Amino acid sequence: MKTSTHHHGNKFSSFFCNLFGHHYVVSKKVTQHIKEYKCLHCQKEVTTDVSGNLSVLTPQMQEINSTLEDMYRKRKSRVVHQVA
Repeated sequence: MKTSTHHHGNKFSSFFCNLFGHHYVVSKKVTQHIKEYKCLHCQKEVTTDVSGNLSVLTPQMQEINSTLEDMYRKRKSRVVHQVA
């Protein structure tokens, strides 16, 4: 997964990511479809947007993801209580 470069790591990790691309791992599952990712080398954080593409994880996007996570968790717990 190659994206635009906004690096937060050291120069070697930035060079590595520029040369080979980022190595993203899931850092947080917001919902079943929306996740937050972090590059193992440069620590760049991205998230999936409404189209399913990766976009930079800005403070605004973090707030949106947090709100979505709360809504998703509440809805999921409500469905479990109605079934029981």
